[in-house]
Amino acid sequence: MRQLNVILNGQKAGVLTEQFPGKGYRYEYLPEYLRGDNPHISVTLPKKDTPYCSDTLFPFFANLLPEGALRRVVCRKHHVDENDFFGILCAMGGADSIGAVNVKEVSDEGR
Repeated sequence: MRQLNVILNGQKAGVLTEQFPGKGYRYEYLPEYLRGDNPHISVTLPKKDTPYCSDTLFPFFANLLPEGALRRVVCRKHHVDENDFFGILCAMGGADSIGAVNVKEVSDEGR
């Protein structure tokens, strides 16, 4: 099981979990994020206190992935299979990203 902290404008908003390879994904907002007057990370993932579950990586997170030659460079540099979308997100964790949302491995900074 791999996990990523989802960070919106520098604030931890939730945790994205890969249950097990091929077994689905889960996104859950952190309780402290829900208590504040914070925006949702995406219109497709509005704030709620129950987790979102999906058999495939949520489109919002898949759209954070690099494409084409840049994806190949990232995969080669980090020894990640090009079809391991969650692995690519993990490799991109902590790097500058376009937009307000970033991810960082939970093991890197705790939950």
